[in-house]
Amino acid sequence: MNTHQSEKPLDWVARFAPLVKSGGTVLDLACGNGRHTHYLACLGYQVTAVDRDLSGISETENAGTIELIGADLEDGSPWPLGSRKFNGIIVTNYLYRLLFPAIIDALDDDGVLIYETFSMGNKEYGRPSNPNFLLKPSELLSVCSDRLRVVAYEEGVLGTPSPAVKQRLCAVNRPLDGAPASL
Repeated sequence: MNTHQSEKPLDWVARFAPLVKSGGTVLDLACGNGRHTHYLACLGYQVTAVDRDLSGISETENAGTIELIGADLEDGSPWPLGSRKFNGIIVTNYLYRLLFPAIIDALDDDGVLIYETFSMGNKEYGRPSNPNFLLKPSELLSVCSDRLRVVAYEEGVLGTPSPAVKQRLCAVNRPLDGAPASL
């Protein structure tokens, strides 16, 4: 059994994935072992999974719906996806601040960004504890709110699967005066 099969998607991802255009394209950035890649492929999305180490993920289970791209997102190389646009972008438990503009630019019109990662104060609960890998208070909201319409945002101690201090956001690439997203 592959690791991803034993892991449920994060509740935040499962809650907001239905906002992504049905059958659309989704980028799972820093995909790790692929738990969200396979979850989204099973929902009918065409998923592009990017990580520097793809050894823990298999595309054979959902052949034709998963594209794997091995890339070190932090080595100074150009954005590995060029000018491609996605109907949804998922980022979980990963932070590299220099990628924020590229992530937002990669959202198609009405594209949905679903992001959840660690925040300052997490040192009390374990790793990561290095400030370089922890969002500052309201940082995720601040980075996204100028260009995206925020659908939901939470910040604080989250208890599932284990206690951690996190920020999580769902935002849509739509003019701020656009119609509301349906939940």
